Amino acid sequence: MLPAVTRPPANPHLDATGLMGAVPPAPDTGDGGGGEPPAEPPRPRRGERVVQLRPEQTGEGYRSVYSELTRPTVGSRLRTVVRGTGELLITFGLVVLLFAGYEIWGKAVIVEAHQNDLNSQLAQEWGATADPTVGPTTGPTVKPKPPAKGKPVAGLYIPKFEKHWVVVEGVSPEDIRYAPGHYPDSAMPGEVGNFSVAGHRIRSTFWRLDELKTGDAIVVETRTDWLVYRVYDQRIVKPSQVEVVAPVPGKAGQKATEKLLTLTTCNPKFDNYQRLIIHARLDHTQAKSAGRPAELEA
Repeated sequence: MLPAVTRPPANPHLDATGLMGAVPPAPDTGDGGGGEPPAEPPRPRRGERVVQLRPEQTGEGYRSVYSELTRPTVGSRLRTVVRGTGELLITFGLVVLLFAGYEIWGKAVIVEAHQNDLNSQLAQEWGATADPTVGPTTGPTVKPKPPAKGKPVAGLYIPKFEKHWVVVEGVSPEDIRYAPGHYPDSAMPGEVGNFSVAGHRIRSTFWRLDELKTGDAIVVETRTDWLVYRVYDQRIVKPSQVEVVAPVPGKAGQKATEKLLTLTTCNPKFDNYQRLIIHARLDHTQAKSAGRPAELEA
């Protein structure tokens, strides 16, 4: 026979929700709610300041609460302006650096691609004019017509920089965008006069032209010959001094008696209010059938 189960006496403060985790109400001590006195708010430590929070009243009621420490002040507004200006200047500086990097290095890839194309054009043109099946002419020598604008004229080498370009006809901004350009009214390579060439002051063309010294070699390649020039003068002039590309440099109107080469570019770097001029004089000519000149093999 099972023993009887005894139940504990009913607790008037424990209702049916007690088994579900509800906290039973605290027993009434009968002291009229006196109990322990409420804890006092913490007193500020030395050096601290108590800031009263004030509600901000709007048309929809009290929406936000701000303290005196978080209210905008003249100093905080000034710091915000300075911080925003600094971020703007940093962004602008990065944009300028990226643009400068493109101007200095990025264009080199584009110029090299165009130079390869011009090299191919020049090789095809020289190959066509050097057809061995065509016999030599016995009549008077006819001066060849000048090339069309933008078409390749000759090869230009500066051994000191290990640089090589194809020179095109014309010196307009469009003509010399990817290559040095031949001044149309100046002499052709190897002729008596002043074979004058202009180029941009960028890394892919005449960036280091100011490093040329007296005696340095500049080699021009034509269909049949290598023309080796030697630098004899370097100077800086104003853009209006166009007499530097005259048949006799600096002396407009005089008849040429020498075979000269003149290179022009902007000066200083990253600006164009001056012109850097390099003058060279033909030193010797070597037929291409004899191989490359020693100046290119050094």
